[in-house]
Amino acid sequence: RALMFSWRSPRGPVMETDDCKRPRLDLSSIPTSTLIGEIQRRLKCTRLPEKRLVLIGPPGAGKGTQAPMLAREFCICRLATGDMLRAAVASSSPVGLKAKRAMDSGALVGDDLVIDILKENLRDPKCRRGFVLDGFPRTVNQAKKLDLILAESGKSLDRAIQLDVRKESIIERISGRLIHRQSGRTYHPQFNPPRKPGIDDVTGDHLIHRRDDNPALFKKRIETYGEMTTPVLGYYEKQSKLTKVNGEQSVNSVFADICSYVYSM
Repeated sequence: RALMFSWRSPRGPVMETDDCKRPRLDLSSIPTSTLIGEIQRRLKCTRLPEKRLVLIGPPGAGKGTQAPMLAREFCICRLATGDMLRAAVASSSPVGLKAKRAMDSGALVGDDLVIDILKENLRDPKCRRGFVLDGFPRTVNQAKKLDLILAESGKSLDRAIQLDVRKESIIERISGRLIHRQSGRTYHPQFNPPRKPGIDDVTGDHLIHRRDDNPALFKKRIETYGEMTTPVLGYYEKQSKLTKVNGEQSVNSVFADICSYVYSM
């Protein structure tokens, strides 16, 4: 009989393995209802059509909150420009250093750099059923390049969703925003609080307050958004692909509105 032994993952149930075999996850600690729910979700995923979505809105509009929820609902990958750029910065590569200089100054990163990072991420198998882009495209040039990338594989964007939020509301949101660095999950003490203050609901990691979420840098970011990203709305409106959603509502109400539009496509 093969020798069996166990070890505990830093953030997961006991893992078991035997001679020359891959570690096997011990699911005995996970409630049956949770396992059944996940199986049902994955079965639903096989029946859903592919979806390719973009979320458009100024910093603090709720893109980082809605994108992970939409990714799970429609079984697609979530790609956040900010997260991809921060990963490049963390790598200290030449491209990452260029991105760092732009991000520290509050400016937007150049199109060519963002496009290269995006193309690499779209090749990931988790994006085979589609995607929701958070923070991209930010310029008409980026929107056109996204169309070209998709056209190369015979695909096209399904819907651009604008989260419409007043500037006053955004300032209030941004001042208290908390981020889970690894996943990009977004929280706010008032509008979308974590179950335990300062702690990510999923992993138990500590949440952070981004350095560029401060009044001085934020003012420049919102001005840059208005100058460069607003024309993107017109680009998608001409293609009849733009849907505007009232981002002033509760998180769940915004999510329900988006889902109603996407399911009706």
